[in-house]
Amino acid sequence: MTHPLRTTDIRGQLILLGTGTSVGVPAIGCGCDVCRSPNPRNNRTRCSAILGLPGGNLLIDTSPDMRQQLLREHIGIVHAVLYTHEHADHLFGLDDLRLMQFHLGGPVPLYCEQQVEARIRKSYDYAFASVPGLHTGAVPQLVFHRVGLEPFDILGARVTPIRLKHGRRFESLGFRFGNVAYCTDVNAIPAEGCERLGGLDVLVLDALRPRGHATHFSLEEAIDVACELAPRQTYFTHMSHELEHEATNAALPAGMALAYDGQRIELT
Repeated sequence: MTHPLRTTDIRGQLILLGTGTSVGVPAIGCGCDVCRSPNPRNNRTRCSAILGLPGGNLLIDTSPDMRQQLLREHIGIVHAVLYTHEHADHLFGLDDLRLMQFHLGGPVPLYCEQQVEARIRKSYDYAFASVPGLHTGAVPQLVFHRVGLEPFDILGARVTPIRLKHGRRFESLGFRFGNVAYCTDVNAIPAEGCERLGGLDVLVLDALRPRGHATHFSLEEAIDVACELAPRQTYFTHMSHELEHEATNAALPAGMALAYDGQRIELT
């Protein structure tokens, strides 16, 4: 027996599925005011986003909270996944893509750099092993598409990659779609990346906490970057429990605000 697919049409939108740091907010075992806050905008799942493009839904990263995020937003199908980098909080919901192969009639396309593919193949080795007798849907069916720094097309939209520095050892990718850009997990943007981020309507940018961090922009650093790039609107993401939503927003410059889970941004 087949059932109708329950899904919401999100064409023309970027939805911020998760806006929290790697441990999420509330953090396990923490009794701070933000972790105990009744304000739903202080409840942050791990960082991820999804875009409604002309050819389907493009998921950015498969966070450990992916299942919860897609159900919350009534998104029944993911047509492709685009990865920023290989860290666990951006990757380890991947097994929940297993249902998508039934909706797509084949493997889920994954767009990523070489190091991300290597991590997926190592962490999800069972998805690539030839094991006889497995039932359909036992493992995710996946197909890789290598990306670099050259613009490319996915699901009828042009994507411009942005090289980001993520501490001294790691790099990640941000992405520009028209005049909207998504840049999480970054503590420095090389000059070429800044050039690609000019003239934006909306910038979604990493801002972990008030204090400095080895691999993420602090809020003050993120504000400085936003002032330099001068988008019409900046939303900060990948936030810890050190940033209370309402109090922090009240102190931010005009044209800047904390993002929140479920926030919808029009693609321009």
